[in-house]
Amino acid sequence: MFEADRLQRMRPPASAPWVEGGVAAQAEQIFHNLKVILEAADKTLADVVKVNVYLMDIKRFTDMNDVYARHFVAPYPARTTVAVAALPLNAEVEIEMIAS
Repeated sequence: MFEADRLQRMRPPASAPWVEGGVAAQAEQIFHNLKVILEAADKTLADVVKVNVYLMDIKRFTDMNDVYARHFVAPYPARTTVAVAALPLNAEVEIEMIAS
């Protein structure tokens, strides 16, 4: 199973405000969204084998990693984290996961 958080899910209805609080808040929302998707497929974060993280500012890696560490336990899934020039809707972070 492959799933990337769709940014529009970060703003429940179109009229809702953008997730405030920077990378940490956006990462928490993304993890929440992806957990819901995994649960719908009878999966959990324990089934995740690969994670790709895209950050607008690599200096925010620690902020994202603190959130990541709260949601995964050892053995951790393989992960790639890269800095990108831009993300849709001016998001600061995007996360995609592959679950077995």
